[in-house]
Amino acid sequence: MSSPPFGRRSHEGSANISDSDSEDEPKLPINQFYPYIRCALCCGFLIDATTITECLHTFCKSCIVKHFFYSNRCPTCTIVVHQTQPLYNIRPDRQLQDIVYKMIPFLEESERQQMCKFYKERGLEVPKPVVMSPPRPVVLRRQKKDNIPQSVFTIPPELDVSLLLEFVGAEEGICDYKPLERRYVRVSGEATIRHVELFIRRKMELSPACQVDVVCGDHLLDHYQSLKDIQNSVGEDALQDGLLVLHFGLVQPSQS
Repeated sequence: MSSPPFGRRSHEGSANISDSDSEDEPKLPINQFYPYIRCALCCGFLIDATTITECLHTFCKSCIVKHFFYSNRCPTCTIVVHQTQPLYNIRPDRQLQDIVYKMIPFLEESERQQMCKFYKERGLEVPKPVVMSPPRPVVLRRQKKDNIPQSVFTIPPELDVSLLLEFVGAEEGICDYKPLERRYVRVSGEATIRHVELFIRRKMELSPACQVDVVCGDHLLDHYQSLKDIQNSVGEDALQDGLLVLHFGLVQPSQS
């Protein structure tokens, strides 16, 4: 059975992004946002936006799944996503998908119609959209002494390392970067220093020519070290109020 034609829409009609409530708000052509909201594989607007965790490049879900049938590398940067199971290292990006739907009028409804048509032509049941149930009213009850209060916010067990990223500065000549606004990060202990570097690069919008050095205590960390190994090897000296403290700086690449 052929795959549904999702992820191939290229609505070119939208011209501007603007705030209708303010005449002074600048208008920007929609094509200026194409590098961020279009899939590099099908060249259409992102549908079911899905990000590769190794390099943070994003594609339509159906596009990247088909790509991984014959390759284990990222279509954009050619990094090896996973030696045998690249699908393990992709995650949905729902926030980005919401942005795409808000920027491109009628895209979401058009995709829904295409999906319904695909299933009906093949005599299949059309999947029902996921409907979020309204929040239940909070009822305050007096707790018994034997009851142990439970937190309303639970952290997934796989996110077992809390990071504090401390920026120590940049070498002379490196000035084109944004400040790191999110210093506290909760991640998996299986993540490596390379993942931390990719996170920093994306948030600070760093040039590829800029090198990121990450240090824990007195140790310059290697890209392939996992956070769990670092935490176990450095011990309590690396922790600050339960947080694994990593210092990082921006340096010019060494000339070999």
